[in-house]
Amino acid sequence: MLLPEERSRYARHLLLPQVGEAGQLRLREASVLVVGAGGLGTPMLQYLAAAGVGRIGIVDDDVVSLSNLHRQILFSTADVGAPKAEVAARKLRELNPHVVVEPHTVRLDRENALDLIASHDVVADGTDNFATRYLVNDACILTGRPNIYGSIYRFDGQVSVFGHEKGPCYRCLFPEPPPPGTVPSCAEGGVLGVLPGMIGTLQAAEVIKWITGVGDLLVGRLLMVDALTMGMRTLHAERDPDCPVCGDSPTITELQDYEAFCGMPAPDGASIETESISQNGPSPMFFGPRVPEISATRLKEMQDAGEEFLLLDVRHPEELTIADLGGLCVPMEELPSRIGEVAPEKDGPVVVMCRSGSRSAHVVAWMQQLGYTNVLNLAGGIIGWSREVDPTVSVY
Repeated sequence: MLLPEERSRYARHLLLPQVGEAGQLRLREASVLVVGAGGLGTPMLQYLAAAGVGRIGIVDDDVVSLSNLHRQILFSTADVGAPKAEVAARKLRELNPHVVVEPHTVRLDRENALDLIASHDVVADGTDNFATRYLVNDACILTGRPNIYGSIYRFDGQVSVFGHEKGPCYRCLFPEPPPPGTVPSCAEGGVLGVLPGMIGTLQAAEVIKWITGVGDLLVGRLLMVDALTMGMRTLHAERDPDCPVCGDSPTITELQDYEAFCGMPAPDGASIETESISQNGPSPMFFGPRVPEISATRLKEMQDAGEEFLLLDVRHPEELTIADLGGLCVPMEELPSRIGEVAPEKDGPVVVMCRSGSRSAHVVAWMQQLGYTNVLNLAGGIIGWSREVDPTVSVY
């Protein structure tokens, strides 16, 4: 039975014949794991807590930054620097004291994913990188949990429900990740502030529908949202019988190395497969050991000493309006047609930089493949420079 205070709190739900007291009780008995307390996760968390989901887990190892606040409106300026999961948990408890909120200030990885996901009824994916999306997908399939998926890119968003009954999983639609560096993150490419609120709210609606059993879930359908035109279209998606994780004869029966699968930087001394940029588009390449790096502190010493070198900024021009360390700006995708003009001497010293050191690492490896012998990656990029050298430089 619902308590009198709960009847008042959820009165508008109780008036819906499709939900009623039985549906509200199902919400109270349910548990949801939200992976990522960022642009997608925060609106999901707010609406799920407000709706009365009985137990909510939050997985996020990040802290609130000033650049989060234009879209992650659960947080305020006073929260900058505090752990997102803990701040979110506190505010959700204030919103609804009937809800049990469990913050996990860790990064979801293959060591903890199965336990965390198996301990909840349904998972909502609010992540912003491909490695974690594949991890969430595979862990949901292996534990038999539905995966309420959402993603955003600048003005566009997607929502679907994976791993449910006969429907597809994320790998059925996206068997391979895109080449590293070809799809900018929100931090690199930007995002309309209201878009994650739109998509995260749609994800919350699918979670509530799954728990209460009302309506038609986005199973076998990928909802595409265009915030510029306010257009929506739905693409039909089918389960792939040859899918390596949810197919008829699955070959993935345990969690994998998803960073390597997606061509992300590996630990020191490790080898990773990734993709290069070339005149003919992405092509397979092998990195070998981690690319050579230079610290922001050492770069500043070189500048102060008047040493000659090329500082190559591979970000987009729009990013320079936020933070600019000087040097030559050539966006990564333009380098194949301009590399001879940019760096005609293959033994000349070159330092490549970007926002965080990720895009520039791929460029350094690519240049090494072309025969450049004195090229370094600025470790940490703009973020490292702001942390180690000049805190007045804006991070984003």
